[in-house]
Amino acid sequence: MTVRKIEHVGVMVSSIEASVAFYERVAGLKHLETAPHTNGVIRLAFLTFPGSSETELELIEGYTGALAPEGRVHHVAFNVDDIEAEYARVGSLGVAGLDAEITTLPNGSRYFFFHGPDGESLEFFQSTRGGTAQ
Repeated sequence: MTVRKIEHVGVMVSSIEASVAFYERVAGLKHLETAPHTNGVIRLAFLTFPGSSETELELIEGYTGALAPEGRVHHVAFNVDDIEAEYARVGSLGVAGLDAEITTLPNGSRYFFFHGPDGESLEFFQSTRGGTAQ
C-alpha cells in the first residue's frame, strides 16, 4: 500500500484571516502560507504544528457551493497531552460550542468538542493509544 499518512484536512471557511488567527490562538498551529487557487477566486491557507510538518490543516475560502461535492468534514481532532488543562484554556478563550464536560471513553481516552469561527466541529483528544488522535 502506498498511502502513508493523512496529508491534510480541508475545512471551508468564510475568512482566511479570521480562521488562521483562530487556529494559531486556539490550537497552536503555525501559518505556512496563503495562496490563490487556480480559479483566482478561492484562497487556500495551510497550517501545521511548530516543529512538525507531518500533517497540515488546509483552510478554503471562497468556495461558492453550499456543500463541496467531495463531502463535509465532520470534525478535526487535535491530540493533546493534558485534556483538563486544555479544556480550562479553551473555556477561558470564550469559544463557541464548548462541550459542557470532558467525555471519557471506555478505553480511558478523553475528549471535548468546540466550534471554530465558521461553526466547524473541532475536537481536542487525549488518547490512551500512544498519542494518536482519532
